[in-house]
Amino acid sequence: MIAYLIRRILAMISILLVGSFLIFGGMYLAPGKPETFLVGGRSVSPAVLDSIRAQYGLDDPFLVRYWDWLSGAVTGDFGQSLVSRQDVSTLLTSRMPTTFALTLMAAVLIIVLGVGFGVLAGAKGGIVDSAIVSISGIGLGVPTFFAAAILTNAFAVRTQIFPVFGAGEGVGDRIWHLTLPALALALPAVAVVARITRTAVMEERHSEHVVLATTRGLPRGLVMRRHVLRNAMLPILTIVGVNIAGLVAGASVIEHAFTLNGIGALLVDAVQQKDFAVVQAVSLVLLLTFGVVNLIIDLLYAVLDPRVQTQGANS
Repeated sequence: MIAYLIRRILAMISILLVGSFLIFGGMYLAPGKPETFLVGGRSVSPAVLDSIRAQYGLDDPFLVRYWDWLSGAVTGDFGQSLVSRQDVSTLLTSRMPTTFALTLMAAVLIIVLGVGFGVLAGAKGGIVDSAIVSISGIGLGVPTFFAAAILTNAFAVRTQIFPVFGAGEGVGDRIWHLTLPALALALPAVAVVARITRTAVMEERHSEHVVLATTRGLPRGLVMRRHVLRNAMLPILTIVGVNIAGLVAGASVIEHAFTLNGIGALLVDAVQQKDFAVVQAVSLVLLLTFGVVNLIIDLLYAVLDPRVQTQGANS
């Protein structure tokens, strides 16, 4: 297990290095020069431009600039925002708790509702199955921003059950404020996870080992837990992991819709303002999040099915 963990961590580090290079390089392929954005579009003398380029190391070779940025990022130093002149790490630190709380709540909803409804549909069949399939079909066709608008109109504007602005103060108030945003963020993923879970459970229910266990007279609940759910868990883990990893990237729409100061909203603002340092930092954080979530999913694979470790060693 330790050897498998080391291999997966090394693979994640390799992906992060390649991704960081593409993120850094992509910013400098964007139209316009960095020094132009640093002066805010104002007309300045060539001497001032040369001073700015020297201050930010823009005259250094590309690989030197990349190494300076990467070595700083490893220690948490992402440089300064080109717009606010604040440390990017300070901006991220102040906004990450909101995004973390939002994505955590959405992830819990995906697991509880998506997997729960999927298992219920796959196990019960009949009217229950038809109802869940129909509802999940609607959820699949509702974009995140539209879900935010519907939920806001229904539960904040008309009934005023939930607040619609801000992230709240304290644990209880924050959960209350983030309930609607988390529902809007999780809704499409819940529908996807429910569909995949339903299919996986139904396939396992009709597999040979489950039929054999049933004919032997084992209790239905025991068969469902030990034979159906355990074997159906790998595809379920895959789809849950993919959707949870995508929550941070999808949070930008929700954070703007509900006026939340998270890193998703920070990324949107930074892109609009051409704030390269912030865009690079947030993009790297998103990439790291994908990597960590995928690593956790890989480790859960290995725990559920030890053959995964053997296949990884032989590949």
